Amino acid sequence: METGEAGRHVRYAADEKPPAPLAFGLGLQLAMLTIAGIVLTPSIVIRAGGGSDTYLSWAAFAAVAVCGVTTIVQAVRVGRIGAGYVLLMGTSGAFIAVCIGAMAQGGPALLATLVIISSFFQFALAARLSLVRRIFTPSVAGTVIMLIAVTVMPIIFDMLGKAPEGAPALAAPVSAGVTIAAIVGIALAAKGVWRLWAPVIGVVVGSAAGGAFGIYDFARVAEAAWIGFPEGGWPGFDLDFGPAFWALLPAFVLVTLVGAIETVGDSIAIQHVSWRERRAVDYRAVEGAVAADGMGNLLSGLFGTIPNTTYSTSISVTELTGVAARRVGVAVGLIFLVLALLPKALAIVLAVPGPVVAAYATVLLAMLFVVGMRIVVQDGIDYRKGIVVGVSFWIGVGFQNGVIFPEYFAEFAGGLLQNGMTAGGAAAIFLTICLEAAKPRRRRMETAFDDSAFPAVSGFLRQFASRNAWSGDTAQRLDAIGEEALATLMQGSGERGERRPRRLRVSASRDDGGAILEFIVASGEDGNLEDRIALLGEHTAGTPAEHEISLRLLRHLASSVRHQQYHDTDIVTVQVKAVE
Repeated sequence: METGEAGRHVRYAADEKPPAPLAFGLGLQLAMLTIAGIVLTPSIVIRAGGGSDTYLSWAAFAAVAVCGVTTIVQAVRVGRIGAGYVLLMGTSGAFIAVCIGAMAQGGPALLATLVIISSFFQFALAARLSLVRRIFTPSVAGTVIMLIAVTVMPIIFDMLGKAPEGAPALAAPVSAGVTIAAIVGIALAAKGVWRLWAPVIGVVVGSAAGGAFGIYDFARVAEAAWIGFPEGGWPGFDLDFGPAFWALLPAFVLVTLVGAIETVGDSIAIQHVSWRERRAVDYRAVEGAVAADGMGNLLSGLFGTIPNTTYSTSISVTELTGVAARRVGVAVGLIFLVLALLPKALAIVLAVPGPVVAAYATVLLAMLFVVGMRIVVQDGIDYRKGIVVGVSFWIGVGFQNGVIFPEYFAEFAGGLLQNGMTAGGAAAIFLTICLEAAKPRRRRMETAFDDSAFPAVSGFLRQFASRNAWSGDTAQRLDAIGEEALATLMQGSGERGERRPRRLRVSASRDDGGAILEFIVASGEDGNLEDRIALLGEHTAGTPAEHEISLRLLRHLASSVRHQQYHDTDIVTVQVKAVE
C-alpha cells in the first residue's frame, strides 16, 4: 500500500492521544492476538530441547514480562532506545533452531549465556547501523530467514506425531490436522481483522480436539495459581565457555543480526502507517528500534528465556484501525506485565497438546519462509542477487543435511557448519561482499564539513565527470547538485552555534547512464531533506526563502534524493542522469 493512501486512514497519529478506553481496548486486542505466539515459542523450544515443565513455566513468565517492558520502551523511547512507535515485542521464531540446539547441548544455562552475549552485537549494530547497510542487506536477511524453516521443520515434523503415553492413536493426527485446517481455512477465507485471529482460533480448535482425546493438560491449568510468580525455574548462567558455546555462538550472532534486519523492516513499515502525511523514514527511530530489540534480548538472557523481536502484527492492526498513538503501545506493554503475573492464564496456553503446538509451528515457519522470500524480492532481484540468494540457500540446505563433503566439514570448527543458517548466512554475507567489490569503482574524497568543502567537492565532481568523458553540461549539473546538497545540509548549523568539528565524505559512481552521489556527514537537526523537498509542492505562494530555492534546484537537477538520518551520521544519496 502506498504511504499516502495509508496516511488518509489515520485517526490518531503517533504523537496524538486517543481516549484511554480506546487505547486500552486496542491494546487488549493486540495482546490477545499475540500472547499465544509469545508463550508457544518457548514451549516449542523447551519441549524439543528436552527441558523440564518447571523451566517451561519460568520461561513463559519471563518471556511475557520482558515483552511487556520492551513494548513500552519501543513506544515511549528512552534516550536512544526505542522507536517511538507502536511496535509489539514478542518471542522470536527466528531463534527456534539455535535455541533448540543450545537446550540440547548445554541446557537452559547455556541458552541464557548465549542470548546475553549475542545481544551485545545487536547494540553494536544499532550504534553503527549505517556502516553495515551494504553488507547486511535484505537479500542476506531473506536468505537466512528462509533457512530458519529448513533448519527447524524436521524437528517440528517429529513433534507432530508425539502424544502422551496411552493416548488414542488418532489423538495426534486429528488434533494437529484440525489445527492446521482451521488456521489455513480462516487465513484464506476471512477478511480484515478476522484474518489476524486465524492462529489463535486454530490453536483453540486444536486444543478442543486434543481435549476430546484426553491429551489437553487440564491438570497443569488446575494446579496453577491465579496470581503470583512461578516457583523456581531460573536457570542461571553457564560460564564454562566450552566447545558447545563456541560452536553455537556464531549461529546466535548471525540470527541476532538477521533479527535486527527484520526489526529494521518493521520499524520502517510502522512509520509508513503512523502519520497522515507522507514522511521520509527516520533512521534514528530505526536505530532506536534495534537498540530496544537488543535490550529485550539482554533481558531475555538475564531472565533465562527465549530472545524477542518486533511483531509485524502491530503494523497490520495499526493499518486496519488507523490508531497509531504511542499510548496504545504503552497499554499493550502494561497488559503483558499483568498477564505475566497470572500463572493460570499462561498455563492455559502451556497446556496446549504437543501436536497442536507443532501444527501451529508448521504454519508459523511456512509463513516465515514466505516472509524471507518477500524480503528478497522486495529488495529487487537481478541475476547477481539471484546467484547470491540461490547459491547461499542451497549451501545452507546441503550443510544442514550433512551432504556437502561431510568428511571434511562435519567436524570443522566444532561442527559450526552443520547448522544450515550459519553456513548459508556466511555464504550470503561473503557473496554480498564480493558483489559489492565487483560494482563499478567508487571515487571518494573526504574533507572538513565547513565552507572549505564547497570548492573541494566541486573539483572532485568535475574530475569525476571528466574521467567518464561526460559533457560539460553533465559536469555542471554534478557541480550544482553538490553545491545545493551541501548548502541545504549546512543550512541552520551556524544558527545553532555548533562548534563540534564534523567531516564530510563524498563518493561518486557510475550507474545506468548516470551517477550516484553519496554525501556522508555527522548528523544535524535541520530535518529530513526528503520531507522538505516533498513539502515544496504544497507551499508555492510568496517569495521562497534562500534554503527553499536550494531545495527546488536540487529537486530539479536530481532524478532522486534519499536522506537517511542516523544518530551520528547523515547519508544523502542523489541519483542523476548524464546529459546527452
